[in-house]
This record gives sequence, C-alpha cells and structure tokens, in this order.
Amino acid sequence: MRIDRRIVGLALAFNLALVSPAAFAEPKDDVAAATARWATVFAENNPDAILTLYAPDGVLWGTLSPTVRSDPAAVKAYFVGAFQALPKATVKFGDQLIRVYGNTAVNTGYYTFSYVKDGETKSIPARYSFTYVKDGESWRIADHHSSAMPPPPPR
Repeated sequence: MRIDRRIVGLALAFNLALVSPAAFAEPKDDVAAATARWATVFAENNPDAILTLYAPDGVLWGTLSPTVRSDPAAVKAYFVGAFQALPKATVKFGDQLIRVYGNTAVNTGYYTFSYVKDGETKSIPARYSFTYVKDGESWRIADHHSSAMPPPPPR
C-alpha cells in the first residue's frame, strides 16, 4: 500500500495546528512570562509563594535591603518585611531588555512598586536585573538586584 505524500503532509500540518502555541514559544517569551509571573505572585503579598520563583541558591539584593540575601530563609525574610513595609504592594514593569544565553537569561529594566499606606497610594520607581536559570521547563531566579531609581542629575 502506497501512501500519498500530500495526505501525509496535510495530516502533519493538521497535527501541528493542534499543538499549543506555547510549545513554540521563544526563550525570550518564556523569560518575559516568568517575569510577569513574578509580578502576579508579588501582588499576592505572600512570601512563601514568591520564594518558589527563586532557585534554591538564589540571591536577592532587594530595593529595601541594606544587605544581600543569599539563602531561601533570608530571601523569604526580605519579602516578609517588604510586604509589611509596603501594604498591598503591586509592581508594574516598564521596558525590559531580555537576553538568553542557553539555560541562563538576564532581564534588565525598570519597574514601579505601588502600595497603600495610611489610605494613600504611594509608589517607588526602581531598576532591576533578574538572572534566570532554566530548571526543567521553568525559569527560576538565580540573582535579583533591585534599587530605587535615583533622581535625575541637577541641571
């Protein structure tokens, strides 16, 4: 029995059309999605949940921290304090510069934290760098540096 190549081609095209577009996502898109996930989880104000986005040896130099946090307990403690200091905190990302190097990726840019204190919404513009490592199918944060945006230089 001989199979017509056109039929095989159509069957392959049909099967490919059924595959989720996420299966064909570019690494930069995956890193952008991991960053968006961080923003979503951050808005939950749950230190345990956000800790799951960091690699076990992940390092954090947070916007509100005078010290670097280099183990899971210290990273969690940072977020416990941050969520207390910034009630109902959310974050909005601005421009992102994503570079992928195999199983490592770097996302650098700026974001703005917003929170409510004494009934008033306040914000902190900051700059960041996330370094991600691929862990199976997901990207986890190996290094996160964040600092408040400095004021513009005097004229």
